[in-house]
Parts: sequence; structure tokens; C-alpha cells
Amino acid sequence: MTDKEKEQSRKEEAEVNPDAGMTEEKADQEKKDLKTETPEAVPDAPKNEAKDDDGIPQDPQPEVEQPDAVNAVEERLKAAQEETKSLQDRLLRVSAEFENYKKRSARETDSFRKYANESLLKALLPVMDNLELAIQSSGEEKSGSSCILEGVELTRKELLKVLEKFGVKSIDSVGKPFDPNFHEAAMQEPSDQYPENTVAREFQKGYLLHDRLLRPSMVVVSSGKA
Repeated sequence: MTDKEKEQSRKEEAEVNPDAGMTEEKADQEKKDLKTETPEAVPDAPKNEAKDDDGIPQDPQPEVEQPDAVNAVEERLKAAQEETKSLQDRLLRVSAEFENYKKRSARETDSFRKYANESLLKALLPVMDNLELAIQSSGEEKSGSSCILEGVELTRKELLKVLEKFGVKSIDSVGKPFDPNFHEAAMQEPSDQYPENTVAREFQKGYLLHDRLLRPSMVVVSSGKA
């Protein structure tokens, strides 16, 4: 059917049913209005990117920190440095105190080992005194008592070895200047052999335990020539 025939057919239909023609015209008009009201989709505009002289995109520049933020970071850094220095000082002091403690403990331990038997060794000194007095007062040797005297002398020597093993040694006093740190003056008498303030005789022998006085020597001090 040609366009002319279609037009003639619509006119005839409109004459027969006028409302139908108006309806088709209204529908066509609404379609046109709908196309006019609906906007076409606009593509997103491309983002402006920073480019160099050759047109190559560059990475975005980092934001510059504000002065207040920089000051806050510097203050925290300074506080952390001061705290670190304080902790280092404390560590040095604790280390020094610990070293002193170890040295002091070592000295105390050594002292305890050296003088732990002081009381026992001091109690043995009278035994040594009695043995020496027995030998001195033996008088003239007799055939019956020579063996006893020899046994006493051997006992004294063995006891002296035991004392020396534990650090005990006798003090030589006779002929030495009187020293109140090691000598105890029992009396004073004139002497042609020793000068004044010199030990002339010894009543009781003194002893040292290592470098500590175990018992002073009881002596007679010379007052010089009569």
C-alpha cells in the first residue's frame, strides 16, 4: 500500500470514527514530548591530570604538612630523646651499683673464708703456750724424761703446722720497737741490751691470722740503761 493510499484510508477512518484519529495524533504528540523531555546522557568530563612538558601524566604532589603538625612531631621527638637519655643514665647507674655490689660481695666472701675459723684457732693458742712452757721448764734432760720431752716437742711442731695451714703465724717481738697494735706491755724494766721503748722480753707469744691480730704479745718493755 502506498503512502497516498494509507493517508486516504486514515481520512476515511476519521470520517467514520473521529475519536480514533484524535487518539493517534495525541499518541504521536506525547511520544515527541517524551523525547524532548528526556535528556541525553552526557559523558563524564575527563579529569584534569597534571602533565609535564611532554604531556606525560605526573604523580600527584604530596600535601605539605602544616606548621603546627611539624612542631608537634618535633616536640614528641625531643621528648622521646630526653626519655632515652634518662633511661641510659639510669642503666649506667644501676650497672655501676651492681658492679660495686659484686665487688663488695666478693670481699665479704673472701673475708668470711679467711676468718671463719678465728674462734677455733684462738682457742688452740693456750694449748701451744702450755706445750712451750713444758719444754722450757724441762730442765736438765734425764734418761727417763728425754722421750717425753721429745714427744712434747713433736706435738708442738704438729700443732704449729696446723695453725700455719689456716693462716696463723707468730709475732716476733723481742728486740723490736714496742708497737701497741701488736704488743701488750706487762711491765717496764731497765736493760743494758735493748734501747728504750724496745721489747726486752716476752711473757706470752702473739699471733696473727692472715693480716688480722689474733692475740697480742704480752711483753716487757725496756726503759733504757739503768
